[in-house]
Amino acid sequence: MKINPEVFDAIKNNKPVVALESTIISHGMPYPKNVACALEVEKVIRENGAIPATIGIINGEPIIGMTNDEIEEFGKRKGIIKCSRRDLPIIISEKEWGATTVSATMILANLAGIEFFVTGGIGGVHRGAQETFDISADLDELGRTNVTVICAGPKAILDLNLTMEYLETKGVPVLAYNSDKLPAFFTRTSDLNVDYNVKNPAEIASIVKNKRDYKLDGGVLVCNPIPEDYSMDPNYINKEIDKAIDEMNKLGIKGKEETPFLLSKIVELTNGKSLEANIKLILNNAALGAKAAIEYCKLRG
Repeated sequence: MKINPEVFDAIKNNKPVVALESTIISHGMPYPKNVACALEVEKVIRENGAIPATIGIINGEPIIGMTNDEIEEFGKRKGIIKCSRRDLPIIISEKEWGATTVSATMILANLAGIEFFVTGGIGGVHRGAQETFDISADLDELGRTNVTVICAGPKAILDLNLTMEYLETKGVPVLAYNSDKLPAFFTRTSDLNVDYNVKNPAEIASIVKNKRDYKLDGGVLVCNPIPEDYSMDPNYINKEIDKAIDEMNKLGIKGKEETPFLLSKIVELTNGKSLEANIKLILNNAALGAKAAIEYCKLRG
């Protein structure tokens, strides 16, 4: 595993570090918007006092803290494999390029000693999972790996109710930032309650530290509502999501190709509005993740 010297120094000296995934670069947005977004997220983390560590796999070597040039190459390069827990040993052995999903990023961040990880939204229980058993590996990872994930809620393409039930079974605390309700990615709220409404980054840090101190293994999920100016109308976006899911089913798209297809199709159906919302919510999460990481380092002394 190759750790960027700046990131290594920060981990060693209890400075705030925030991990970032690379799937959003290679599978989440078109080039060059993907690279611009990745670099902007890193900039927001720095502006808020923490050090970004974008994680990916290059020629079989996990990189903790990719350089700007590596991020640029990730954005342009075709055929990068979307990498979850099950893919890690294969991609490393075969010396492939791998774009880490939420679960793989959590694993590598934990191995490197990074507590906080910022993403857009987590995967979860897919609609119709009662028949298909299609459940994202993100949920099991949250149940076992000691990383705090800051997101805008589960992706709106999912069955949010079943996702929350699954997280409860796995013992994952689901916190919402200044809200009693679960944010639904493109929208600020849903009809589902969360476990706890956290009011500030220090409160997040305290919950995380107590979970670690009491050896309660597993992640913490912090759901940060999309900024109000970019929140989409629930009726409108849900209608477009339903259209995208119908088309996906007609095309027979399954497995790890589902989420990239749906997000791309929703961008098309919303004339780019969903992509703009996606970028804004990630930047919003980056600011909160940096602030929580700073407070956590203070508590650790």
